Amino acid sequence: MKKLKITYLFLLFSGVVAAQSGQTVNEGILYVSPGTLVSVESDFDNKGMGEYENNGEVLLKGNFNNDGITSFNPALGGYTRFEGYTQQNITGSIPADFYNVLFRNPNPQPAFRLYGDISISGNADFYQGIVQDDIFGGIIIFEDEATHTNTSDESFVDGYAVKNGTTDFSFPIGDGQYYRYAAISAPDDQSSAFTGKYYFEDSNVLYPHENRAQEIEIIDNREYWTIDKTGGEADVMITLSWDEFTTTPSELLVESTEAIRVVRWDTETGMWVDEGGVQDMFAKTVTTPVHVSGYGVFTLGRLRKGYLPTEDIVIYNGLTPDGDGKNDYFYIEGITNHPGNTVQIYNRWGIKVYETAEYDSNGNVFTGVSAGRATLSQRDRLPAGTYFYVIQYPHRGTTIKKSGYLYISSAD
Repeated sequence: MKKLKITYLFLLFSGVVAAQSGQTVNEGILYVSPGTLVSVESDFDNKGMGEYENNGEVLLKGNFNNDGITSFNPALGGYTRFEGYTQQNITGSIPADFYNVLFRNPNPQPAFRLYGDISISGNADFYQGIVQDDIFGGIIIFEDEATHTNTSDESFVDGYAVKNGTTDFSFPIGDGQYYRYAAISAPDDQSSAFTGKYYFEDSNVLYPHENRAQEIEIIDNREYWTIDKTGGEADVMITLSWDEFTTTPSELLVESTEAIRVVRWDTETGMWVDEGGVQDMFAKTVTTPVHVSGYGVFTLGRLRKGYLPTEDIVIYNGLTPDGDGKNDYFYIEGITNHPGNTVQIYNRWGIKVYETAEYDSNGNVFTGVSAGRATLSQRDRLPAGTYFYVIQYPHRGTTIKKSGYLYISSAD
C-alpha cells in the first residue's frame, strides 16, 4: 500500500492543499486513490471551495472540519480513521459523507465532539471513544444498509442518530457511561428516516407515570428512549433493550418477563399506553409485535398480573403445514371459549399476512397461507421462518392482548 503522510507539507493536486498554522487545509481538489494511505498528523480543514474525495484510507489524528465537499466513490468505498490522542472535534457547515469510519481515541469521554453532520454509508466501527453530538449540535446519519460494530459502554453515540432507508437498524446510542440501544424493523418506504436517542433519566419528570393505561402497573423510572419518524410514510416495530445490572429497575424484571412491554407516551391523551411486547430473554430485549401506533417517547413497562392469564388459553407456536395431521395449523387451545376474539399474524417486516375474528369457529385457522395485506398474493403459501402473532380476547371485563413468535417450518 502506498503511504502519503501530510504534515507541514505543500501538496498540489488541483488547487491548493497545504499546512497552515499547524493544520492541513484543502482549497482545491484532493483525491485519495484506492490503495493509498494518507496520514494527517494535524487538524484537517476542507474549505468552502475544497473538494475532498476519499477512496483509499485516511488517518485523521486531529480535528476535522468540512465546509466544502467531502465524499467517496460508491464503487470504490473509502476508509476514514479518526484516531487522535486528544479530544477530536468534528465540525463543518456542510455534511461530510464517509463510507467506512473508525472511531478510536483513548482520551477521556467524550473522545469525539460532533459539531457538524456526518453521513455513513458503509460501517462505523466504534472501537474506542464516545461520539457526543446532542450538546454540540451535530448529528450522525446512517444511510440505507449502513451498519455499525463494536458498540459498548466505552464507545457509542451519546445523542442523536438517524437511520435512512429500508433496512432494519439498531441505533448505537447511549447516555453517560452506558450503551443502551433501541432498534427498528425494516421500513417499506425508501424515503423513510427515523431518529433515535437514549436518556439515562427518569421520564416521570416530563411524562408523569401516574398518567397511564390501567393495564400498566410499573413504568421504568431510570431510562427512556425517543424514536421519531422524520421522513417517509412507513411505520416500524420497535425493540428496546434492558440491563438489570446497570440501568433497568429490578422490579420490572421480577417473576416472569412475559409481563414486560414497550410503553409509549401518547401526546394526544397525555398518558402512557401499552404498545405490546415479545420478549427475548437471551438478547434481553422486548419488541412490539406489530407497527407502533405512534412515535416519540418510549420506555419499558410491566403489566398487572390480572392482564396475564396463563390458564385461559394455551398457544402452540410451531406450524408445519405438510398435511400429516400434526401441527398443520396454528393451534390455540381454549380460544373458542372466548367469543369476540381476534387473531392477527405478521411477518418480520410488520406486514399483516393473516387476520380473522372468532378464531377456529368455522374452519378459520391459520395454515401458513397468506390471507391479509401482504407483498404476497392472498392464498399464497408463506415462506418458512419467524412470524409474530397477536391474539386479543375479552377477559374479566377487559381485553387481553397476547403476542409472541410463531415459527413456520418447511412443508417439504
